Amino acid sequence: MMGVKETELSFGRVRDCVAAIRPYVPGKPAEEVAREYGIEEVLKLASNENPLGPSPRAVEAIQAGLADLHVYPDGSGFHLKRAIGSHFGVNPEQVTLGNGSNDVLELVARAYLEPGVNAVFSEHAFAVYALATQAAGAAAKVVPARPADDREMPFGADLEAMAAAVDEHTRVLFLANPNNPTGTWVEAAELRALLDAVPSHVVVVLDEAYTEYVDDLAFPNGIELLAHYPNLVVTRTFSKIFGLAALRVGFAVSEPAIASLLDRVRHPFNVNALALRAAEAALEDSEFIARSREVNRAGLAQWATAAEANGWQFVPSRANFITVITPFAAGRVFEALLREGVIVRPLGGMEARGGLSQALRITIGTAEQNARAIDALKDVLARLADEGPSA
Repeated sequence: MMGVKETELSFGRVRDCVAAIRPYVPGKPAEEVAREYGIEEVLKLASNENPLGPSPRAVEAIQAGLADLHVYPDGSGFHLKRAIGSHFGVNPEQVTLGNGSNDVLELVARAYLEPGVNAVFSEHAFAVYALATQAAGAAAKVVPARPADDREMPFGADLEAMAAAVDEHTRVLFLANPNNPTGTWVEAAELRALLDAVPSHVVVVLDEAYTEYVDDLAFPNGIELLAHYPNLVVTRTFSKIFGLAALRVGFAVSEPAIASLLDRVRHPFNVNALALRAAEAALEDSEFIARSREVNRAGLAQWATAAEANGWQFVPSRANFITVITPFAAGRVFEALLREGVIVRPLGGMEARGGLSQALRITIGTAEQNARAIDALKDVLARLADEGPSA
């Protein structure tokens, strides 16, 4: 295998870059927590799912398609790409469909990254950027995030430093807005400054998985920037505000030439037929989207009020989750919350650097769900404080 080191294992030879990958660890299923701890009602606030469930229009579309399960999906995604094009004012030829936006991110890595080149992304960035880069055999240039005491955006991406990290070997720059897992964001002026600074040989991937939750007309819209930056790729998902996480459907919008390259490394039937139907229907469910945004807005305010009242440090968020920094190791608080029947996401790995090793990412739920999680966290932190630091 030219240019790629190999590790010999008992079952064959594998690329070193793959053998070294630490696989993504998903959260515990609610039913497993219920069984393990003997809890009847488990509240899962770990995966940033919509607490209102799926779009009703999407459910109707799925039901209408059940009779055709014996038929392969439309491999081109013709109808969904046309719907996305109409909704966002872009040419369907600019749209690349994926099995979730994760799939699209990996398509970019597969098309542009290889040994000898690098990808740039921020500390505390979405874990898939590192995984996709490593799987391609490329180097990761992880740029330190803003410090915890930064006045403007604690733990946020330092865009000037990211631009400075780009070199002649850089092929991709990943940036999420808002960011997962911190909920931090970048404003329009600083985003444009980054795009102006990045050379044309670098593809900038702007991951906007949570952008529909932002209720601010001045917030940057990556799709509107495509006309000015031909090296820009904007990714979106139907897993969050549209409530279709189980179906795994996302998309990218880019210049047709980039979309054509991504299509060359895309599996022919990477989005299933029910997902195609559901996403097309959910896209136009404006009432459901507005209600989801309102529930999230109220939930963020509910959590911020509780955090301030209890003296909890938290990271301001524009996504559908909040990151709370506790006085204890995240894993310890996570396990204690499991016993209360509340599942959250403890931050670790790359996210642990720079002060997030004690942080929990908590999905915004309904008012009742938020209240239960807040009470559970309050009780758990009080109990851990009584137990002492080494208990």
